[in-house]
Amino acid sequence: MTEHHSSPIYRLLDIMRQLRDPETGCPWDIKQNFSTIAGYTIEEAYELAYAIQQNDTEEIRDELGDVLLQVVFHAQIASDNHLFNFDDVANTISEKMIRRHPHIFGNENIETEGQVRQNWEQIKAEERAKKQKENTAPLSVLDDIPHNMPALKIAAKMQKRAASVGFDWPNAAEIIDKLKEETAELEEAFQEDNAQHIKEELGDLLFVIANLARKAGIDAESALIHTNAKFDKRFRHIETKLKENGKDIQDTHLDEMEYWWTDAKIQEKQQD
Repeated sequence: MTEHHSSPIYRLLDIMRQLRDPETGCPWDIKQNFSTIAGYTIEEAYELAYAIQQNDTEEIRDELGDVLLQVVFHAQIASDNHLFNFDDVANTISEKMIRRHPHIFGNENIETEGQVRQNWEQIKAEERAKKQKENTAPLSVLDDIPHNMPALKIAAKMQKRAASVGFDWPNAAEIIDKLKEETAELEEAFQEDNAQHIKEELGDLLFVIANLARKAGIDAESALIHTNAKFDKRFRHIETKLKENGKDIQDTHLDEMEYWWTDAKIQEKQQD
């Protein structure tokens, strides 16, 4: 084995090749295909995102390894089926990064973060147009958005694509006005007590919120993850305090739970 192939990444590739060996490999690994491990790939990505949210560097390292394993696993499945291999994957993303950073690897003069983002989206649009031309399929700026992602991420991607061709609110203030309008429509739906209407108006409200987050440069999914974690921490504080006072949460009045909720908020401010 050469020095090049003794590097950590090639060690991992060799391990996966052995696991997938038809004669001497692991029975479970041999049976897998793209579809059967797709769920694990998504799960590992979420676990990495959670480790990042927790700011746990050791877990981030471990979860990055799990995500890398998924890439290697998919690449080995492709290699076994004579489709492509890991080097093809690495070369493809390398070429893409070079193509999308002409201000680093080319002669374009781009200085601000805003210009980088605008240029990135323009290059991506050109790539999509080229693919569509080769496939002779109808061209839409909304093409190639995976619809199995979380709904907030899909909403943000669609809004971002639409904004790239000028279909966008001029500023955040106008989106806030739209948010108020959708809130009023949701209130009307509740007054009607119409479940289908409520569902539609809730969807509209969430869509506008996702758009407002995009306009503010905030990832709506990440914002909600942060709030979920905050709720988790505060609610556990309520449970802990009630237990310390010998009380069962099932028999506790809402006012007392809200008292300890406020107490949790106060403690958070004191820790900041």
